Amino acid sequence: MSDRQEHPEILPLGNVEKQYLLPGDLAQVGTEANRAAARFRFVDYQQRRASETLRRQQAELTLFSNFLHEQLNLQIDNLFTDPQAWIGITWGLVEAFIKWQLQLGYAVSSINVHLSTLKTYARLAMQAGTITSQEYALIRALQGYSRKEQRRIDNRRPKQRIGLKKAVPVGLTAEQAKALKVQPDTPQGRRDALMMCLLLDHGLRVGELAAIVSEEIDLKAGILHFYRPKVGKEQKHKLSHDSLHALLAYKNFNDMPSQGPLLRSSLKDNSLTKSGMSERAITQRVKYLGEVIGITGLSAHDCRHYWATTAAKHGTDPFSLQEAGGWSSLAMPRRYIDDNEISNEDVKLE
Repeated sequence: MSDRQEHPEILPLGNVEKQYLLPGDLAQVGTEANRAAARFRFVDYQQRRASETLRRQQAELTLFSNFLHEQLNLQIDNLFTDPQAWIGITWGLVEAFIKWQLQLGYAVSSINVHLSTLKTYARLAMQAGTITSQEYALIRALQGYSRKEQRRIDNRRPKQRIGLKKAVPVGLTAEQAKALKVQPDTPQGRRDALMMCLLLDHGLRVGELAAIVSEEIDLKAGILHFYRPKVGKEQKHKLSHDSLHALLAYKNFNDMPSQGPLLRSSLKDNSLTKSGMSERAITQRVKYLGEVIGITGLSAHDCRHYWATTAAKHGTDPFSLQEAGGWSSLAMPRRYIDDNEISNEDVKLE
């Protein structure tokens, strides 16, 4: 009689003929599989995320490490890469980190993002076995601050703000947006005009704009092809009248490269180089062009805010705005729609 006939509870192993595992062996193999998965839990997660997301998360976890060292004399490194570094992290430490940021004057919106990152990596550490499920549940239960709570907090603390995000975006009028699209008739000016049109008329993120290559432009059809790494999505936009006009000028004067990055970096003499503009260069240039017309602190994101706000004012529904703006949920486009609604439009007094 075969082992299989004598022990019917023996389980087959894959498709390998006549190889079987006893239940106890299966449990051991499962345990080893869990250990292997735990070792690569951080790596697997990070391979699925965009590079800009990972840079932000690494900076936020470094800030948490600095807090632990400066305030509690705890030297904890590698929270971004090593699940073992999370041994001993508790919800009380995370809560203290939140309060510490408030005292220093960090923007509440930034604190909320930092908390979200800590929750994410605490979950990964729990799956890796270095944080207990009970401790993770307590960390997960920590809540960020609502917009109403943010106003109360800011009213009660010194007017100080730390973080990359501005408290409110720089608002633009239609006249100012039009002025930003009009630039000198030089290679640098034609590039700047195209850059501002794409930001103001299409709501591109700075990383998306920097990544556009000339091969993705269909001038005949008037279509812009580009990639949104934040949501992992290819998109097509019909070029606005101003964008198409600026693009044709950019091409007709031989400023536009035949291939490679669409926006070329420039020199002090207003000529263009063969290399593309970096995100940092675009950010600095937008700020400078804003200052030229009297706007302080203008950013590419302010242009995206102008685009979304203008679209909402003209009656764009939230689903269309979400699709065109490359958001993964309706939360942000609904905010633009709601902020531009007239609250008493249907109130009748006569």
